[in-house]
Amino acid sequence: MVTIDPAEVEFSAIRAQGPGGQNVNKVSCAVHARFDIAASSLPEHIKARLLALRDARLSQEGVLVLKAQQSRSLEQNKEDALRRLQALVDKAAEVQLVRRPTKPTRGSQRRRLDGKSRSGQIKALRGKVSE
Repeated sequence: MVTIDPAEVEFSAIRAQGPGGQNVNKVSCAVHARFDIAASSLPEHIKARLLALRDARLSQEGVLVLKAQQSRSLEQNKEDALRRLQALVDKAAEVQLVRRPTKPTRGSQRRRLDGKSRSGQIKALRGKVSE
């Protein structure tokens, strides 16, 4: 597991959106966490996978911007942004197994064709009865 150094993440406090009364208008407790993928200390293969993500939070310069505004506390929002960033890095670090295509077995092909012919016979019996 690769951990992210919090010093590589740039935090900026902004005002949160949505309901919250006067607190929303006065206090900047939401957080924009900016993480420059190319300048980070992550291994190259993880950087490549992160940059290949099709994510609206990833800018063209390779900066990942996460917005955290769930809590009314600035510190809790920072922790939430770091936790979500770590989850993204962990997901990029997982190596997907390459699927090797296989042929269906002879028995499965036979069962499939038997089922098709059985349902065809049932449909043939649904017709009008001729004397």
